[in-house]
Amino acid sequence: MWVLGIFLVSLGVALSSKADLGVSMIAAPAFIVQEALAAKLPWLTVGVTEYIWQGVVLLVMCVIVRRFDWRYLLAFLVAVIYGYVLDMWLMALGQTAEEVYLKWILMVAGTLTTAVGVACFFRTYLPLEVYELVVAEVAKRYSFRVEKTKLVYDLVQLLITAVLAFSLFDPTAFDWSEIYKKAYHSLGAGTIFMTLVNAPVITVIGKGLDRLFGYEPLLPALKRVLTYPGKIKEKEENAG
Repeated sequence: MWVLGIFLVSLGVALSSKADLGVSMIAAPAFIVQEALAAKLPWLTVGVTEYIWQGVVLLVMCVIVRRFDWRYLLAFLVAVIYGYVLDMWLMALGQTAEEVYLKWILMVAGTLTTAVGVACFFRTYLPLEVYELVVAEVAKRYSFRVEKTKLVYDLVQLLITAVLAFSLFDPTAFDWSEIYKKAYHSLGAGTIFMTLVNAPVITVIGKGLDRLFGYEPLLPALKRVLTYPGKIKEKEENAG
């Protein structure tokens, strides 16, 4: 499940990127920053920018929850692995789609693929990415409901995405009447679409996986070591 999570989440993000309708508010900051720095730092890929960004998010989370656990570093390691797999998919998929209907087919395919990957991620005791860790730890630290914490986190990410896009690029140079068929630097109609459908789709897919598979750990002792304090039991709620 963990391996499927890595490959499917990164594939879903790559498919959404190739649709050129915007990526999710979670993934967008890395795409925007990488695009802004591409001319000066040609070696800086989206995947590398992604795990650097997740490292920054991890540091901010430690300040917010006022604690540090060595298991947090495992989440950053997952981010590094994810970043390089994402670069692999972006390279393998080639150019972006041109026709609008193909763009939306790719967008839907990317959304569904990402949802399956996230559902798989939440059904393993191995480390998750930093984004999921933030929601779990903040909710635990301040006794917030996980689904509300996730909603606030998504809205904050969406705000950060908008601030980055509008501050690093010129919004007046973009034809906003075509936002439904072309993204403004990884921010577009597809971003809103994913924000609206992501949580319910993950929940439905998760329930389907639960009917098909069992998740008893092969190594219970390893599970006890890797499960950091605050990791939620009902993991699919972390996506809601």
